[in-house]
Amino acid sequence: MSNTLKESVIAVIYGGRSAERDVSLLSGPLVIGGLRANGYQVVEIDLYGPQKNLNPVTQLQSIEFDFAFIALHGGEGEDGRVQALLEMLGKPYTGSSPLACGLAMDKVLTKRFWHGVGIPTPAYLSFVDQVNSAVIEEAMSYPMIVKPSREGSTIGINKATNRAELDAALLKALEYDSDILVEEFIDGPEFTVTIIDDVAYPAIGLKASPDHALYDYEAKYIADDTEYLLPCGLNEDDENELQMLALDAYRSLGCSGWGRVDVMRDQLGVFWVLEVNTAPGMTSHSLVPMAANYVGIDYASLVEKIAQNAWLKVGRR
Repeated sequence: MSNTLKESVIAVIYGGRSAERDVSLLSGPLVIGGLRANGYQVVEIDLYGPQKNLNPVTQLQSIEFDFAFIALHGGEGEDGRVQALLEMLGKPYTGSSPLACGLAMDKVLTKRFWHGVGIPTPAYLSFVDQVNSAVIEEAMSYPMIVKPSREGSTIGINKATNRAELDAALLKALEYDSDILVEEFIDGPEFTVTIIDDVAYPAIGLKASPDHALYDYEAKYIADDTEYLLPCGLNEDDENELQMLALDAYRSLGCSGWGRVDVMRDQLGVFWVLEVNTAPGMTSHSLVPMAANYVGIDYASLVEKIAQNAWLKVGRR
C-alpha cells in the first residue's frame, strides 16, 4: 500500500443493484470529479453496471486499486456486505464497519437496540412476511408511518391515516422488503445532522412542499420546491441538544467515518431519532454537501476530507 492517499489509486464504487441505484449513479460521478479536482488518481467501478455478468467479487478483483470511496446507497453497498468484501480483499474504505452498517441499515434492529440503550425513537411494531392491519390498529392509533425495514432514501415509505391507506402502505412496503416497520407518526418538523469524523455539523431543517405528505424520495431527489432550512430554525441550546442526540445515536451503533442522522421533533419539543444513514447521498440535492458547504467546505474538499479521514484511520490501526 502507498504511504499517502495522493500516491494511491482510489476506486469510487457506485451504482449497485438496490432500489437506490439511480441515486448512486448521480453521487458517483460527482465524487469522482471532486477527487480528481484535487489531484487524486481515481478508477470508476459501477457495481453491476456495464458488465452485469460480473459479480462484485470478480469486479473488484479485476481492477487494481488501493483504497475505496463507497458511493453506493442501500442494498449490499450500505448493509455491510461490500464493506466486508473490501476487508477480505485488504482494501481500506470510507465509512463504517460491516457490523455498524448492517445494524444501521436494519431499522427494526436499530430501534430494538435504541430502546435498550435509551435513545429516543418513535414507538413501533415490526412484522415479517405476514402483516395484519387489525393487529396494528389495536396497538397503534392513526396516523402512522409504514416503511420497509431495510431500504433507504424513504423508498417504500407511506403515511396511513385510515385502514385503506394502511393496507395500501403495507403492500407497497412489502414490494421492497419482507420485514416491515410500522411507526408512530411524529407530528412536527424534521431535521438531519451530518457527522464527519465524529463531529456533528449544523442541523438542516427539512420542509417538503404541500404537494408531498412526507419528505419522500421525490422530495429528496427530484422536486425543486423542497425547503432546506440552514440555519435550521432552532435556538442554540436546542440545536446543541439535537446535535448531541444525533452523535449519541450514531456512536451507539458503532458508526464511524461519516454519516447522517434523521430526527423528528414533536409538538412538545421532544426529539425522536428515526435512523442513521452510513452512506448518505452525495448528489446535487443531497444534505451532507449542503451542511458542509454551510461551514465553508466545498464539494471537492468534502470528498477529500471523507477519504483522508478514512485513510488516517487505517494508519491509526
